[in-house]
Formats: sequence, C-alpha cells, structure tokens
Amino acid sequence: MTVEFEYWWLLVLPLFFTLGWIAARVDIKHLISESTTLPAAYFRGLNFLISDQHDRAVEAFSEAMQANTDSLELHFALGSLFRRTGETDRAINMHLNLLDKKELTENQRSAVKAELAQDYLKAGLYDRAEELFKGLDDTRYRQPALHALLEIYVREREWTRAIETATELERLSGVPFRQEIAQYYCELAMNEIIAQNPDAARNQLHMAIDANKNCVRASVLLGDLEVNDGAHQAAISHWKRIEFQQPEYLGLVAGKMLKSYRASEQLKEGLDQLNTYLETYKLPSLMSVLYEATLAEDGAEKATKLARNELIRQPNLTTLDQLLQARAMAEDANDQDIQLMQQTVRNAIGNRSAYHCDQCGFRAKQFHWQCPACNAWESLPAEPSEAISREMTIKKTNGK
Repeated sequence: MTVEFEYWWLLVLPLFFTLGWIAARVDIKHLISESTTLPAAYFRGLNFLISDQHDRAVEAFSEAMQANTDSLELHFALGSLFRRTGETDRAINMHLNLLDKKELTENQRSAVKAELAQDYLKAGLYDRAEELFKGLDDTRYRQPALHALLEIYVREREWTRAIETATELERLSGVPFRQEIAQYYCELAMNEIIAQNPDAARNQLHMAIDANKNCVRASVLLGDLEVNDGAHQAAISHWKRIEFQQPEYLGLVAGKMLKSYRASEQLKEGLDQLNTYLETYKLPSLMSVLYEATLAEDGAEKATKLARNELIRQPNLTTLDQLLQARAMAEDANDQDIQLMQQTVRNAIGNRSAYHCDQCGFRAKQFHWQCPACNAWESLPAEPSEAISREMTIKKTNGK
C-alpha cells in the first residue's frame, strides 16, 4: 500500500512558522512594554521587602505610586505596608481616597473596601470594620470576611455572634471549628454564672459538650456548679468524665475532687482514685495533690515515702522539693542543709516552671484556656513545663 504525499503541505508549513514567529514577537514586545511601565521604585520596594526593610519599602512604594497613580496593586501593597508599620491612619486615608474615584469598577470597589476593612480592623475600629466586612457580598471575600468578623466578635466578647460566624465558616470552608464553638459556649456559661443563673449556665455548658464532646472546660464548670449546690457526687461524676475527654487535664480538678470526696466522707476512695490516675497518667499536678493530702492525713513519713517513690519513677524538681520538705518535717526541721537544698530547688522551680503556648510561644505563670498573646484556644498545656529559650520557641513556632 502506497501513501500519497500532499505537496501542498510544503507551501503551508512555512506560513505556520511565520505566524508563530510573529505571535512570539508580539508577546515579547507586550511583556517588555509592561515591565517598562513599572517604575524603578517598585523594584526597589520589592528588594526592601525581601530584606525586611519595611520603612524603606514604604518610601519606595510611595514613590512608585506617585509615578503610577492608577495602579490598584501598588495602592494595596503600600496599604499593607502601612498596616504592618502601624501607620493605619495613612492606609485608611489612601483607601478612602480611592473609593472617591468614580471610574472604579464594582470588582475594584469591592477590593478597595476589603483593604479598608483590614485597615479599620488593624486600627481597632471594630464597628467600622464589621460594617464593611458584612457588606462584602463578593464570594471572593466571603471567607476572609468571616474570619475577620470572628476575630472582631472574639475580641469584643460577643459570643453568640461568634458562634454563628464560626458555624457559617465551618459550613463554607469545611474546616472544623468545634473546639472554638465549645469555648464560646463556655464563655456564655461564665457570663450566666457571674449573673447567678446556674440553670442557664448548665444549658450553655451542655451545648458546649454537644459541640465538642472533649470539651474539658465544660466538664470542669459543670462540676463546679454541682459543688455550689452541695451535690458532690454529681460533681465528681462530671470531673471523672475528663479522663475520657483529655486525661492530661485531670490535674486541674484533682484538688476539687479530693475536697468533694472528703465532703462525701469518702476520702480513702478519693485518694485511691487519684493514685490510680497518677500511676496511669504520671501527671506532676496529681502528685502534688496526693502529696499534700498524704502529708495532712498520714504524716511526714508516708509523705516522704510517696515522694521518694515518685522521684525514682519520674525525677523532677517539684517532687524533689516535696521530698526535702517531708524529710525536714519527719527528721529535723532545723536541719540547715535540708533547708538550703529546699530553697535552692524552689528558686529553680520558680524561675523555670511555666505554661508555654504551642502556637506563639507565650510564657504564662498561670493556666489559661485562651492564650493572652495570640488568642488561640486550648493552646497552653495542662501541666507547666520548664522554660525554654526564645530561640527554641521561635524554631518550634516556625517549624509548624
């Protein structure tokens, strides 16, 4: 079988090559034209940004914007720099001036409003920021606007609106907000407790557990409410649930549990329960509660034995302090060597023991459900740890 060759293709092929060459030349000319329209100050500004010289970057972008006043991208870049350097008033004025331009399209106007809303948020003008974020109907800005609104509601402690916004964000993004929503319900419960409305507080706490079955804070507060009513067994039941939620938080309620066991005349059962927790989870806070109870109920010798056994199993400074204290009480309270060692250990504990936020590295002397620095929920560990250096904190945070 022979294949016939169409000679007319020889005439067409050079034409295709010529058209391709012309198209390539046009694209190259277009790219060169675009790059030459960008002022040199724009590239200087990028260089300053890369080297973290924000003040000089602001100057360069300001110069570039004066040379190209119609570029929204330059305005937005400069506005972002203004916010970063704390010059929110300049960012606000610039974006307000942009909105006065009648030639902006609807999409461009929405983009400017989104930037202005960020300016207001950074400046702490939450009412104005909220109004703008709510008015952003463009689907491109819906999720970022909801994130910003959620931040506003948390900062202003508007927990009902925070729940509604987090629920909507969860629906749109597919990212769970169960932990945060449960904490918002706990905050509502705290407001009811302060207002002396225990039944309303219980309803909010049950809503918290419905949102997140592992919400330890809700179990803690439900137990506290039962204690206020003298229902110690009910309180113990709530606190026992923590073992099946997040057992590392048992130390937060160990002392309360023991008091309720004592009030119910079941102190031995309570001590046995805490001993079981200690053997299973090895939490220093549980050891502290058990040590104090043993010292008060059974005396210094048994407390010494408890501390020594725990120190062998899990060495730490707090248990060493307890051992020295018990020995001083059991043997000779005037032993200056023991007192000196104990004071040295306590100084070391006081300087090194702290709660470190696993999101931002913030160091707190007390436990918080919400980090005071970055506002993250449940980011502080239940047990304090030894202080770590700033460099280690930064590496850990950046590595996430």
